[in-house]
Amino acid sequence: MNRILSVVLVIWAITSIAVGQKEKKDDDVGPTAILNFLVLKEDNAKPVRNAAVVLHTVNSRGQQAKGGMELKTDLDGKAIYEGIPYGKLRVQVLAPGFQTWGDDFDIDKDKVAITIKLKRPQQQFSVYDDKPKDSNPPPKPQDQTKPN
Repeated sequence: MNRILSVVLVIWAITSIAVGQKEKKDDDVGPTAILNFLVLKEDNAKPVRNAAVVLHTVNSRGQQAKGGMELKTDLDGKAIYEGIPYGKLRVQVLAPGFQTWGDDFDIDKDKVAITIKLKRPQQQFSVYDDKPKDSNPPPKPQDQTKPN
């Protein structure tokens, strides 16, 4: 009987320790930050409303984590997110009529302000298209033979 009681007590103690450690891990995420985004048009510094600000954590090998979070900017081009853990963060911004913007940040402060200036789309070039005429073409190669 003592053996059974001892085994039950050992199992209960191990279970209690495991549950206590799991709860501690869930609660102990470490320091977190408040992110303040401001998305502006590059050409006139006016706010871009309803832009998608996409956040992805990045591991130590530079790989983006699956999932992520999407915020939308308000009428003033602002978006705020509280509770981002310290570490690498990949930010992408998408808005109709603008080039997609992206960059990685090291989040290491309680409050981080990030201003993003979006560019209008640029003309695309292709190796298959006709090249524009150069108004100043390079000189033609000269004959390399020496006179006798």
